[in-house]
Amino acid sequence: MTTSAGKLTVLLRTLKLPSFNEQYEEVARHAEREGWTFARYLMQLAEAEIEDRKARRIERLLRQSGLPKDKTMATLDQKRLPVKVRRQLQTLCDGGFVERAENVLAFGLPGRGKTHCLAAVGHELVQRGYEVLFRPAFAIVQRLLAAKRDLGLEKELRRLDRYQVVILDDIGYVQQDREEMEVLFTLLAERYERRSVMITSNLVFSQWDQVFKDAMTTAAAIDRVVHHSVILELTGESYRSEAAKKRNAKGSTNKGKSCNATG
Repeated sequence: MTTSAGKLTVLLRTLKLPSFNEQYEEVARHAEREGWTFARYLMQLAEAEIEDRKARRIERLLRQSGLPKDKTMATLDQKRLPVKVRRQLQTLCDGGFVERAENVLAFGLPGRGKTHCLAAVGHELVQRGYEVLFRPAFAIVQRLLAAKRDLGLEKELRRLDRYQVVILDDIGYVQQDREEMEVLFTLLAERYERRSVMITSNLVFSQWDQVFKDAMTTAAAIDRVVHHSVILELTGESYRSEAAKKRNAKGSTNKGKSCNATG
């Protein structure tokens, strides 16, 4: 490495331009062959740096999101979803609801694809540069309870506030005591009309008193999440039940073939 090249490498590292550092020599050779101007040469390197930064940021956002890696749009069997839900998902993926601080609520019995739908939307939002956090509702509640006990609830709420979208999976399983209800309600109230919440629940609104315990708090919670919201209603047969039936049917077929072979 020449002295000038070595100095340039140090300067580019200092400026935190790794793509410049990796590509400037190769791009320079290409530019010389093609007769590029200095401006075009710099533009090529700048575009490469921007693309690389975008890719690194998305990788970081995805890593910190906690989104299930296997629950994406590519792995979602949309043919099993109601037509209305399919249309809603297409709209949600563009992120407009996040800009409007709207909520998304996915209702349905266990195994209908609620978690997969919201996680898939979460993946699409991350690709668009949004900060997303996916957690089971009970885990978020326990995190808030611990912060409250340590007199740090406000600080923890501020920490969660940096996420433009918080996905609370299985809110119906948060039904232990009043203290849990209070911190969950505080989170929903804090994000109301400011940040988006996405919620999956196997409990319809008339059953949310199992989570929030009393009628007044239940009504207030529902009012906040529904006021600006998109509701996904997932029906049909359970994914897991259907998969189990297919496995059983396949097993019976294989068993029959084995019996015929030995008979």
